[in-house]
Amino acid sequence: MPPLSAPQLSSLLPPLISPSMPPFLPLVAAALAGTFLDRLLGEPRRWHPLVGFGRCADGIEQALRRGAPGHALFNRLRGLLGWLLLVIPAVLAAAWLGRQAWGWLADVALLYLALGARSLQQHGAQVASDLAVGDLAAARTHVGWLVSRDTSALDEEGVARAAVESILENGNDAVFGTLFWFLLAGGAGAVLYRLANTLDAMWGYRDQRRLYFGWAAARIDDLLNLVPARLTALTYALLGDTRNAWSCWRRQAASWSSPNAGPVLAAGAGALAVRLGGAAIYHGKLEQRPGVGAGDTAQGGHIHAALALVQRGLWLWLACAGLLAALGHA
Repeated sequence: MPPLSAPQLSSLLPPLISPSMPPFLPLVAAALAGTFLDRLLGEPRRWHPLVGFGRCADGIEQALRRGAPGHALFNRLRGLLGWLLLVIPAVLAAAWLGRQAWGWLADVALLYLALGARSLQQHGAQVASDLAVGDLAAARTHVGWLVSRDTSALDEEGVARAAVESILENGNDAVFGTLFWFLLAGGAGAVLYRLANTLDAMWGYRDQRRLYFGWAAARIDDLLNLVPARLTALTYALLGDTRNAWSCWRRQAASWSSPNAGPVLAAGAGALAVRLGGAAIYHGKLEQRPGVGAGDTAQGGHIHAALALVQRGLWLWLACAGLLAALGHA
């Protein structure tokens, strides 16, 4: 049987994603399909692209940082070069895939690989389950899969606080920010955002090793998150304790050094009526972070509440995107 031509292949697509439709309709349909795949399958257990990307990032970093430390500006340029080498080819490839006759399917697959909603739900629920049965050792281990801080000496409150903070932040990084950029630029937008976010998580630390090398990764991630982080904070505020969330966002967000983590954590903690922040150990150093939120100290129940908040927010985003698409098509 000869291969189908582009017009023939396009004719097989459902009417909702017909090429004659406004561009936003296929993106919304792809967002729904990608979210469904993530909920059905979860992240790939083997050969996850982000794992391979992380290994490539380690190799690029070692190659670019070889030799004398050099001047701060030179190190920043090396970090920017590494970012460009890792991200731009992948984004161009994703954009090329999206332009093919089967580009809609490619966008669905790329969103599925970039979205981390089910993975976040599974990891968070495991920590809550560990705390519910009193297995603090297991809770410390499993929360360590969510956070970059040292979890070996955390008590129950510390484990719950770390889990809730991670769920709120990853709600932005792995769910809402990814969806925002996907709806804006398709699969290429989701790839750009998730790879930039991954490099910030790997290179964006202000330690002696990456203070200058990770500068570009941190600043680019800050830029890409300016709008999504505030939409995430707004989502948390609307779906939780709205008055408390607004108050915490207004009063506490600016105290965080990160321009995007502040609004997300402050609004999220306020929405859940829980207190977050405080002391945490990162890479062997004790950091005293500003407190955010108002209400109770973190407990296992707040983990479930945070997971539910992210899940409700995801459905709200998809519903709003569908409504906008319907209004645009009317």
